[in-house]
Amino acid sequence: MQTTLASTVRFTGIGLHGGARTRVTVRPAPAGYGIRFRRIDPDGAGAVIPALWSHLDPSPLCTRIGNGRGQSVATIEHLMAALAGCGIHNARVDVDGDEVPILDGSSAPFVEGFVSAGIRRLAAPLRIIRLKAPVEVRHGPASARLDPAEAPAITFDIDFEDAAIGRQSLELGLANGAFVHHLSDSRTFCRLRDVETMRSAGLARGGNFRNAVVVEGDRVLSPGGLRHPDEPVRHKILDAVGDLALAGAPILARYCGVRAGHALTAALVTRLFATPEAWEWAEADAAMLARLPCAGAHCAPRAADALRASA
Repeated sequence: MQTTLASTVRFTGIGLHGGARTRVTVRPAPAGYGIRFRRIDPDGAGAVIPALWSHLDPSPLCTRIGNGRGQSVATIEHLMAALAGCGIHNARVDVDGDEVPILDGSSAPFVEGFVSAGIRRLAAPLRIIRLKAPVEVRHGPASARLDPAEAPAITFDIDFEDAAIGRQSLELGLANGAFVHHLSDSRTFCRLRDVETMRSAGLARGGNFRNAVVVEGDRVLSPGGLRHPDEPVRHKILDAVGDLALAGAPILARYCGVRAGHALTAALVTRLFATPEAWEWAEADAAMLARLPCAGAHCAPRAADALRASA
């Protein structure tokens, strides 16, 4: 069955790239509504923007959606990952600016808020996207691919010259709360030498050592170090979960990313919908729901257990 939040949740913080303080209110929504962002600030003029691949607005180093008339919302990936990872299919997200706050650089604060609010089942079946054939996009040494699978899973490989990151690989099935347990607290990361480059381009103005993992050579500069030895690759998977959610429905497939980023995963979702013979709609039965991330009744209790264990 489809789900939504049982009550409203609010978040406040600074935007990673714009640096402005922003408030986000995530509200319950009816079946079939999907995830939609609404700009409630004066410049936003009440614009409602569906969180769908067809509304992607290309932006470096983050995921942004727009309405084609000048209103957009940036850095939605961690919020989208939390919604997808908690199995929330319908919500209205009110934002009083053009960027979702970065909070601690992970999805964990969003997950905690959603679990506290509760997740409610709706009297409507859930449709999923079932892969029938592989779909792939490449850009130089980077690639992103979807393969047919019985349950959603992600494999990811990254390779950075900085020894603090280096070469990392991870394969993870996404059923039964795996996102909450293993991915949600992994933070965005960057190299110290890239910070000035980003800021000269008008980006990362809200970034700091508390909302990102910053590395230099073999050193992790952020206080407290890493939350996981392989936190960078876990965060890349987190980002992929959020970007794949722009399909507008859970995807029953295995995602394989090699040095992929937001733009490549977004291009993969676009390629998927441009290849109608590679997929089909299917109504999720009970067995299929049990294979989806935090689906149905499994979501709230498992997420709550994970949050208590990490406290």
